[in-house]
Amino acid sequence: MMFYATALKTQHTKPDYDQGLLWVTLLLLALGLVMVYSASIAIAGANRFTGHQESYYLMRHLIYLVVSLMAGFVAFQLPVRAWQKLAPYLFIAGIVLLALVLVPGIGREVNGSKRWISLLVVNLQPSELMKVFVVLYAADYTIRKAGHIESFTKGFLPMLLVMLFIGGLLLLEPDFGAFAVIIAVGMGILFLGGINVKQFAALIVMLMIGFVIVIWVSPYRMQRIIGFMDPWADPFGKGYQLSHALIAFGRGEWFGVGLGGSVEKLMYLPEAHTDFLLAVIAEEFGFAGVTLVVLAFAYLTLRAFAIARQATLLARPFGALVAHGIGIWLAVQSIINMGVNMGLLPTKGLTLPLLSFGGSGIVANCIALGILLRIDWENRQLLKGYAI
Repeated sequence: MMFYATALKTQHTKPDYDQGLLWVTLLLLALGLVMVYSASIAIAGANRFTGHQESYYLMRHLIYLVVSLMAGFVAFQLPVRAWQKLAPYLFIAGIVLLALVLVPGIGREVNGSKRWISLLVVNLQPSELMKVFVVLYAADYTIRKAGHIESFTKGFLPMLLVMLFIGGLLLLEPDFGAFAVIIAVGMGILFLGGINVKQFAALIVMLMIGFVIVIWVSPYRMQRIIGFMDPWADPFGKGYQLSHALIAFGRGEWFGVGLGGSVEKLMYLPEAHTDFLLAVIAEEFGFAGVTLVVLAFAYLTLRAFAIARQATLLARPFGALVAHGIGIWLAVQSIINMGVNMGLLPTKGLTLPLLSFGGSGIVANCIALGILLRIDWENRQLLKGYAI
């Protein structure tokens, strides 16, 4: 009797959400807040736009985190079936926003790229929200076309045309990094949804040819490839960013120079608080700090895939595909950003999820993880025999 009472108590006190997923997410957000402040002190203090306030980016990032956590909480409250119903409408809204970015007077240009819509106090980056919308839409599309997913004309071609249209809008901004992530997510969900293997292989070949053509006809992308292959050949020109990122990694050694001790963030490493935040982490916390970040993203990815597997076993295909899509998104974007910082991939304007400065990116990440937690929560309710 005592054993039964203890088991019953344990069952009732066991949380209905994935504690590990939540705490790792909060850990990354907290680390991001600290590192954004550390990496941005010099540039904020030297910039007249920020009023020479060293805490300028810290305060803005803190506001972004509050808004993002609220957005993630709201996302968690919506049932998965509601997200499935909203998926087509959110996808259309995302396409409209991507188009508005290109309209003169609406889209805001920064560093030669027109990726933002000014909302007076903040800038909205539609490509970040589009990553969430693509995950939801691709999952919904795969479910709706389940009976025709292996058909070229009824299953494969419509999705291909839509993705090419989105890709065209992103390349006009240009935002090649977001394009690569969105294509990877869409392809991953279609593959898991049962697309014809021959069509999938043909798509990969077409994408590889397309990537080569896009790089070949674009001088600045070609320059990035050249600079990436040998940054020390032109350390003050094409290889400037990468060479300083590598110096930061080298200075960090095993355990880093200590929080706040980075030299590269002192106006040497461009975009230290956004695209190259990992380089500052490497310099201040060394190999140990970078390993912690890599393991955290590996954990999030594996948990997403585990939640997807559980949803599959419970006959919840939409939730399973969305969870897979979120896992693929986090994995691909983090790998690209880390690869760029370490000199393994050409320089791309792609932030590190949950860590880098940027309101739209953090909001999109928290919404996605809120949805992932909801999928897991509903899985647990079904396992307990409750209706959802």
